[in-house]
Amino acid sequence: MRKIKLLSPRLANQIAAGEVVERPSSVIKELLENSLDAGATRLEIDVEEGGIKLMRVRDNGGGIDKDDLPLALSRHATSKIYELDDLEAVATLGFRGEALASISSVARLALISSTNEDSAGWQVVAEGRDMETQLSPAPHPRGTTVEVRDLFFNTPARRKFLRTDKTEYTHLEDVVKRLALSRFDVAFNLRHNGRAIYSWRAGDSQLEQERRVAQVCGPAFMENAVHIEMERSGLRLWGWVAQPTFSRSQADLQHFYVNGRAIRDKLVSHAVRQAYQDVLYHGRHPAFVLYLELDPSTVDVNVHPTKHEVRFRDNRSVHDFIYSSLHHALAKVRPEDTLAKRESSEGADEAGGVNPFALSSTRPIQGIAAGEFKGQESMGFRAVSASNNYASGYQSNYQPAVVNPGAVREQMASYGELHRPANPTATYAMPDSGSEDIPPLGYAIAQLKGIYILAENAQGLIVVDMHAAHERITYERMKESFACGGIQTQPLLVPESIAVSQKEADCAENFYDIFKSLGFELQRAGPETLLIRQLPVILNRAKVEQLVRDVLSDLIEHGSSERIQHHINEILGTMACHGSVRANRKLTIPEMNALLRDMEATERSGQCNHGRPTWLLQSLDELDKMFMRGQ
Repeated sequence: MRKIKLLSPRLANQIAAGEVVERPSSVIKELLENSLDAGATRLEIDVEEGGIKLMRVRDNGGGIDKDDLPLALSRHATSKIYELDDLEAVATLGFRGEALASISSVARLALISSTNEDSAGWQVVAEGRDMETQLSPAPHPRGTTVEVRDLFFNTPARRKFLRTDKTEYTHLEDVVKRLALSRFDVAFNLRHNGRAIYSWRAGDSQLEQERRVAQVCGPAFMENAVHIEMERSGLRLWGWVAQPTFSRSQADLQHFYVNGRAIRDKLVSHAVRQAYQDVLYHGRHPAFVLYLELDPSTVDVNVHPTKHEVRFRDNRSVHDFIYSSLHHALAKVRPEDTLAKRESSEGADEAGGVNPFALSSTRPIQGIAAGEFKGQESMGFRAVSASNNYASGYQSNYQPAVVNPGAVREQMASYGELHRPANPTATYAMPDSGSEDIPPLGYAIAQLKGIYILAENAQGLIVVDMHAAHERITYERMKESFACGGIQTQPLLVPESIAVSQKEADCAENFYDIFKSLGFELQRAGPETLLIRQLPVILNRAKVEQLVRDVLSDLIEHGSSERIQHHINEILGTMACHGSVRANRKLTIPEMNALLRDMEATERSGQCNHGRPTWLLQSLDELDKMFMRGQ
C-alpha cells in the first residue's frame, strides 16, 4: 500500500475538471450560465477552431468587483448560495462554485470585469500552473468578458480525446441553441473563426418567441407546432409540441426546461411518450420545446455534476400533469385549424408581409425535412368545437351506440359498417370559392381506385385515405363507448400465481386501488408471491403475467402506469382496423361527405391508429406550379 497524501490544489482542480469540463461545449455552457445568472441581456460568443483554440464570452451583466476577481477563480467560491438552506430553493443556473476554477486548471483563462459604466475594469489571469492569479487594470464597460484559450494544453491525456474541430463546434452550437431557447429576453450572437453564425434578438411577445424557436429548431417545426399553456396546482407547462405527423427518426428535437434549466429526465420522457403513444408512427420520436415552471423548493437540481438531471419531490403529480396536458393538446387537433394556419402563413408571403417564422440568422439554417412525413408540412392547429355550421346539411354515417363491455369483442365490430345517410339521393352543390360555408375538408367530388376520397375545399384539393380516416373515427368512438360502459371483469376459476420480488409485492399492495380500478384484483400470498384473482374481460387472452410485471415496474419507476389502458387501446385499435371500411369499397358522394364531416369533428383525426396521416392538401398554387400556369 502506498502512503496517503493530500492532493495538491492544482491536481485536485484538474481531477474536478473531469466532472465539469468534458469538451469545449462544457466550457461554453458554464460561462453562458454565469452570464445569465449575472443578469445579462446581451451575449457575444466568439469561437475559434471549434472552441479548442479560443472561446470568448462577453456579457453586459452586473460584473465582478475588483476584490472578488481572484476569489472567482478559486474552488468552491460562489455568490449564489451562502448556507445549506439555500440549496432547498436554487433559482440560479450555477451554484457549485467549481466551473471557473476547473476551467482555469486545464486552460489559459483571462477574466475582465467592471461593475460601473466608466469603463474602468480589472483583469485576472490564470494559466493552469499552480492556480496563482495575476490582477491588473483593464478598460471594460459594465459586464464581464471571459476568454479561454488552448483547452487541455497541460493535460494531453484529455486533449487527445477531443474530436475534430467540426464535431466539437457542433456540440458547442447545440449548447448555445439550448440556452437561447431558455431565455427569449436575452440577445445571443455567435461567431466562429471570425464569421458571424447566429444573431438572435431579444423579445418577450409570443410572436418573437416563435420566431426564436423557428430560428433554432427550423421553420418547419413551427409550421407544424401547437402552442400550449396549462396551469394546475402550482405547476405551469407551456411551449410548443409538434403534430404527430411531424416526427423524427431520432430524439434530437426535444427541448425540455424546468425553471429555465435544460434537462433530460426519464420521468419527463416517459410522460411525453405516453401522450404520443396513440398517434405516433412506430419507431418515430416526437418533437417539442416545453417549459415547466414550479416552486424551486419542490425540485432538486443538485443531483448531477452537470445539472442535466433533476429530482421532483412529487414525481407522480408532475408526470400526470405533463401527460394530461400534452394528451389533451394533441386531442384537440382539427383539420380546420391546420388549414387556417397554412392559409395565414401563405397569405403573409404572397402579400409581401413578414413571415413570423422567417429566419434572421446570418446563415441559412437547414430545415427538418428528413424528420417529417412528406406532404405534411402544414400541420399546425388550435382547439375547435365539434359542432360546425357547415355540417348541418349532412347526417353522419356513423351511429354510435352504447356498447356492452361484456360482449365487447362481438359488438365493437358494428362500428365498422358504413350506413347510408338519411337521404342517399340528396345532392349538394359546391359553394362559391369565396363562401364562408365551405367546410375545412370541403366536399367530395370523386373516389380514386376505391382507396382515396378526392374533395374540393376553398384552398384546393384534399386527398383522404378512406380506410385510415374511418379507422381513427371508429377507434375514438370505441374508446369513448368503452369508457362510458366501464371495465367488465371476470374472476379466475383458478387464481394465477406469479413470483415477484419483495419490492414488487410491496408495490402491488400500495397500489391495490389502481389495479382494482383497471379491473385487476391482486392478492399477496407471500413475501414474494402475488395471486391474480380477477382481470378485465377484454384482456382474457393477453399475457397477463408479463403485463402485471411491466405495470409494477412502471409504478416503481414513475409512480404511475398506463400500460393496462394502453393494452386495452391496442385491442380496440385492432378491432377498429378490421372493422373499418376497406379498400375497393365503393362509396356514394353523400357517404364520402359524411365521412369528411366526421373527420372534422373527431379528435386526432389527422392520424390513424398507427400514426399514419389520414389526409393532405394540395393547394391550387401548388397545382398551378406543377403545370407551370402563369409562368
